[in-house]
Amino acid sequence: MEARITLLPGDGIGPEIVAEAKRVLDTVADKFGHQFETPSCPMGGNAIDEFGDPLPPQTLETCKESQAILLGAVGGPKWDDPSAKTRPEAGLLKIRKELGLFANLRPIKPYSELLDASPLKREIIEGTDILFFRELTGGIYFGDSGRMEHPDGEKAFSVMTYTTSEIARIVRLAAESARNRGGKLTSVDKANVLEVSRLWRQVAEDVVKNEFPDIEYEVVLVDAMAMHLISRPSEFDVVVTGNMFGDILTDEGSMLPGSLGLLPSASLGESGPGLYEPIHGSAPDIAGKGIANPLATILATAMLLRHSLSLESEAAAVEAAVASVLAAGHRTADIAAGGDSISTSEMGNLVIQELLA
Repeated sequence: MEARITLLPGDGIGPEIVAEAKRVLDTVADKFGHQFETPSCPMGGNAIDEFGDPLPPQTLETCKESQAILLGAVGGPKWDDPSAKTRPEAGLLKIRKELGLFANLRPIKPYSELLDASPLKREIIEGTDILFFRELTGGIYFGDSGRMEHPDGEKAFSVMTYTTSEIARIVRLAAESARNRGGKLTSVDKANVLEVSRLWRQVAEDVVKNEFPDIEYEVVLVDAMAMHLISRPSEFDVVVTGNMFGDILTDEGSMLPGSLGLLPSASLGESGPGLYEPIHGSAPDIAGKGIANPLATILATAMLLRHSLSLESEAAAVEAAVASVLAAGHRTADIAAGGDSISTSEMGNLVIQELLA
C-alpha cells in the first residue's frame, strides 16, 4: 500500500511522541511492504507563533490530501491568555469541522499488568473494555455563543443544539461497533432536564429499534454515568453520547488504566482522512526531558492503520508489541509507580524490537 499520513507534532511533548510513532510507522512499512509518505506540518501554538494561525491553510490542505493524520498535542501556558486573538485549541475545532470528523472513538481497556496503577481497586476495573463514541462537531462547543451587557455587568451564553441527522449518524456508528463487539450499547444523555437530550434519546431509540434490534440497548443519565464509571466500569461495552458529555466522561474514564499516556483516540468522518491522537495534553512541564510516554501515540497509529488504511494485521501487530513491552515490565515515569523508568526513545526502541521479532 502507498499512503500519505500527515504528521502534526504540535506543542509541548507532541514532537517527541510523534517522532516515536513515526518510527513505528516506518517499521510497519518496511516489515509489511508498504510505502508511507509522512509530511510534517505546523499546528497549534507553534503555528500561531509562525503564522498567526493555529491551523494554517497549507496545513489544512495537506491534511485533506492525506489518507490519515497523526496529531501529537497542542497548547501550553504560552498561549493561555484568554484575551488572545486565537488559541491553539481553535485549530482542533477547525480541523474537526473542516474534515467533517463527527465521531471520536476512545477505547478504555486497562492492561492487566497495570491494574494496580489505577486509582481504583483492581476488582473494580478488572475486565473493563469500553469503547466511547463522542459526537464531535455539534452540541454546545459549536453552538452560538457570546456576551452582552447586563445590569450585573455582563451576561454570557453558549447554546447547545443537535439535529436529527447529527444524532442518528453517531448512534448508528456506535451501534454497528456494538454489534461487532459485546452486543451492548449505552446512550448517555440528560433528558430529564435538557430538550436537546430529549431529541437525542428519541432519535437514538428510533435508530436502535429500527436498525439494530439484535443488540442490547440502555439509556443512562450523564450524572449517573459519571458514578457508574468509577463503581462498575466493566459492565459497559460501547457508550455513545454528545460532545460536552463525551468530553467529560472520557477524561474521567481515562484514569481507569492509571495513566493518560496509554490511551489513543480516533476522530472519523463519513469520508476523507481520519485524525488520530493520544488523549493526553501537551504536558509542557516535561517537554524536552525525554520522559514522556509515547505509547498512547503509538497505539493511535494502530487505530490509524485499522480504521483509515484497513490494515488489521499491521494494527494488531503494533498493539501486540505494546502489550509485550508492558508485560515485560518496561515503564516510563508516568506508569513506573516510583520504580525504575525508561526514556521516551527507549520505549519506542522496545516496541520496534517487538515488531521486528
